[in-house]
Amino acid sequence: MLYVFGFERIGVAVSNIYFVDPNPSKGQEGAERGVRLEVRMLEQGQLKGSIYSARPIHVDRPIWRVDLLESVAGPYGSFDRTHHHPVFSEWEPGRRVFTKELSSDPLHWLAERLADLDGVLEQAGIERDDVIAADVARVRACVPEILDSVNRLLTRVQKGELGRPPGDEAAVSVRASWL
Repeated sequence: MLYVFGFERIGVAVSNIYFVDPNPSKGQEGAERGVRLEVRMLEQGQLKGSIYSARPIHVDRPIWRVDLLESVAGPYGSFDRTHHHPVFSEWEPGRRVFTKELSSDPLHWLAERLADLDGVLEQAGIERDDVIAADVARVRACVPEILDSVNRLLTRVQKGELGRPPGDEAAVSVRASWL
C-alpha cells in the first residue's frame, strides 16, 4: 500500500515493507517488516491531452528516509530495526542511523522530525527557496494526517495483513514495497 502527500515540490510517501537484505550487517540478519516513510522531491508533468486529461506526477529522488522496521523473528511492535537515513547520494541511502528515541517512541520522534523539516532538509544538503519554504510549512500542517497513515499501516503490519513476504519466505533477497 502506498500513501503520497504531495505539495508543490516536496512530497511525503509512506508504504509498508517486507525486506530481506542479501548482505546484512552484523546483527541485522533475517527478514524485516514495517513501514517506510520517505521525503521526496515531486514534479508535475505537462498535460498529455486536453485540459481534462490526467496530469503526470513524477515522484522523484529521495531526500530522507525513516524505516520503522522490526525483525520478523521478534515480536510485533519491538521496533528493533527502526532507523533513519538522514542523507542520500542520488538514489542510494546513506548508512542506517539508529537512535534510542526513534525505537522507543517512533511516532513521536517522526512527528518531531517532520515538524522540523527545515532541519531535515539542511542535514540532507537540500537548498531551500520560497517554494520549498512554503512546502515545509504545508508538511508541518499535515503532520497529523501523515502520522495517521503511518499508524494505520503499522497496525495492519502488526495484524499480519501487510509487511508480509511476497512468496518464498526462505528467499535470501526480498524487497516487497512501493518504496
